[in-house]
Amino acid sequence: MEVRLPEPGDALTGVEMFAGLEPEVRQRVIAAAVPRTYRKGQLLFVENDPGESLIVLRRGAVAVFRTAPTGERAVLSVIRPPDVLGEVSLLDASTRSASAEAIEDCAALALSRGAFMELVHSNPRILDAVMRSLGGLIRRLTEQNADHVFLDLPGRVAKTLVRLAGESQAPMITIELNQSQLAEMAGGSRQSVNQAIGSFASRGWLRTEGRRIVVTDVAALRRRAGMNER
Repeated sequence: MEVRLPEPGDALTGVEMFAGLEPEVRQRVIAAAVPRTYRKGQLLFVENDPGESLIVLRRGAVAVFRTAPTGERAVLSVIRPPDVLGEVSLLDASTRSASAEAIEDCAALALSRGAFMELVHSNPRILDAVMRSLGGLIRRLTEQNADHVFLDLPGRVAKTLVRLAGESQAPMITIELNQSQLAEMAGGSRQSVNQAIGSFASRGWLRTEGRRIVVTDVAALRRRAGMNER
């Protein structure tokens, strides 16, 4: 059997939602998508905006968040390549359920709802990938709710840092996130999060460098968060 690999430079390489497509179909998706760039701090979309496109992140990082009537923000997740965002609004033809802000300079592809739905109808395997994506989102939100019940704030900060560190095995992992953004993700005040960071730093688990956090002991953070060792 002949194995057909994606063409070199395929912009969808690694994107699970499109992994099962033939190379020709992937190229049609790429041709239908519009390249986008976002500066650090720029909003990609705002809660209640029309859900007009699926965004495939190719470079950078995006924080997805909800805003309370008081103006406080709760960060739901941080998206990094090769993940996608905006699929919920595309499926139910509703408005955006959250806002998204670039926390690093980003490059992305935007696929319109029309092109996306045509792709779903002609390639049912994509719908399976979309459902897995939505299932992952529901699991993350359920886990976040449980964390607010069972973990103290330092534990939530530790768990947030572990998630942001991702799968990296490097001895030092730099996280481009200021402490205000970290507080939004962990669900605490900036002062309380600063205290937790200071406590972790005194134990040698991390250090701060301006607006960056350098994690030096992921295993210790995992233990503090009550997470299983790998």
